[in-house]
Amino acid sequence: MQFNLADLFEAAVDAYPEREYLIANGVRRTYAEMEARANRLAHHLSDAGVGPGDHVGIYAYNSVEWVETAWAVFKLRAIWININYRYVEEELRYLFGNADLKALVLQREFAPRVAALFDELPTLHHLVVIEDGSGEENPTTDSVLYEDAMAGGSPLRDFAPRSEEDLYILYTGGTTGMPKGVVWQHRDVFYALGGGVDPTTNTRVLDPSEMVGKGAGGVITHLPIAPLMHGATQWAVMGRSFVGDRIVLMDKFNPDDVWTLIQNEKVNSVMVTGDAMAKPLIESLSDDSGYDLSSLFAVVSSAALFSAPVKDEFFKRFPDLFITDAIGSSESGNNGMTMISKDNTAMKSGPTVSILGDTVVFDEDLIPVVPGSGVIGKIARSGDIPVGYYNDPVKTAEVFFEVEGTRYVMPGDFATIETDGSVTLLGRGSVVINSGGEKIFPEEVESAVRSHPDVFDAIVVGAPDERWGQTVAAIVALREEHSLNLAALQDYCRNKVAGYKLPRRLFVVDTIQRSPSGKPDYRWATTIVETLEPHV
Repeated sequence: MQFNLADLFEAAVDAYPEREYLIANGVRRTYAEMEARANRLAHHLSDAGVGPGDHVGIYAYNSVEWVETAWAVFKLRAIWININYRYVEEELRYLFGNADLKALVLQREFAPRVAALFDELPTLHHLVVIEDGSGEENPTTDSVLYEDAMAGGSPLRDFAPRSEEDLYILYTGGTTGMPKGVVWQHRDVFYALGGGVDPTTNTRVLDPSEMVGKGAGGVITHLPIAPLMHGATQWAVMGRSFVGDRIVLMDKFNPDDVWTLIQNEKVNSVMVTGDAMAKPLIESLSDDSGYDLSSLFAVVSSAALFSAPVKDEFFKRFPDLFITDAIGSSESGNNGMTMISKDNTAMKSGPTVSILGDTVVFDEDLIPVVPGSGVIGKIARSGDIPVGYYNDPVKTAEVFFEVEGTRYVMPGDFATIETDGSVTLLGRGSVVINSGGEKIFPEEVESAVRSHPDVFDAIVVGAPDERWGQTVAAIVALREEHSLNLAALQDYCRNKVAGYKLPRRLFVVDTIQRSPSGKPDYRWATTIVETLEPHV
């Protein structure tokens, strides 16, 4: 067996067939049940012409069908494509066309969007519709119902041998531009994201059979809250699948539903996307809520800032909790993580983590930053990295490069290296504010603004300025029956950030727009700055 993702899952099925594998929206599957249904769908897709290297889109909320489809596609050596269900027609037109879809598994709710674009997509030949009670018509007359596809397919595992060089494509969220498909080989993404490197020792799994062995001591139940259309949850699911763990999914984020699931399913570990999920979660938990949350021992944050004040609130409720901060990207995998316990939540301007894998911080001359120098550079990684971007040689050449014969990927995250060798993440270069030549990282200012007692949520972006080029604009959603003006916000932030980083414009909105995974929508925020009058 090689480090092929479908092979790794099948090894867990063979070792733990009767273990409960997945719970989503009241539906339950054991490992053996998931395997049989994935085999059935794989045979159906194969009969419809899907084969090695073909692309199959998954366009649905979190569900057992999403996961069944993912394993079915990998079993065929085909490639599944994650579709963001928040996308409007123009974004979908770009993604469907760029991804060269041959088949699409979609939830019925989204059928009208697919129907509107179907005739423009010459490579798309086969549609499978997941029933959801929405009542929408099939997107085409020859669309196949998901359960009919299941009924017609064989449950047997009789597929051709696979390779660790088979491909996986992860489309990025596109919060600052159109999405890009990051192309990985299975072996590389297993080491970068799938549990192939032990985060506590930084040692590598040398044989695929080691993954199944990790689950022999018992089952841990995980609840990744974000949508499967984003990479963090894909890998929370797949990485735990390889060791025989138990996974709980929810289709839409609701704080009360999260606590109910933790209680009812005895969840041990929850994955959130920084403050955007953690803050409403902890604030919804009242002293008299009555939940039995004794099973919970870990919270993992990925892909967004998880601020010290919010962590402290978690520790007040759960004094024995462990919180893990992880940093990484679709292009680089997991660059680093740190485990935090009570009274140890000190942060700088971003999460400070221990380096994982072949991660380095380069200065602008592509020379490694000296630890403790205070120099700001960009995170890069060598070793287990992607092939490049799908259908985008120009962007591939920008982000992937060689230094002294070693190939690196550098997606654009700014960071510094501390004296002890740990890395402090500052932010993504595409959203950095340039004010009079000074680089200002929105995440740092957002952390200060969000800690204001009147602020529930905030996004910070650059606003055009004739003198400075850009100034800092804060877009905030206030707590109910609270008010705030710019002067008060500036006074509050003065002892948290340098003077040139203070917000110079304030915009008050009802709700901060984020992706379903909790990531800030910077395009929306820029539109707010361009179209609304600042709050005085």
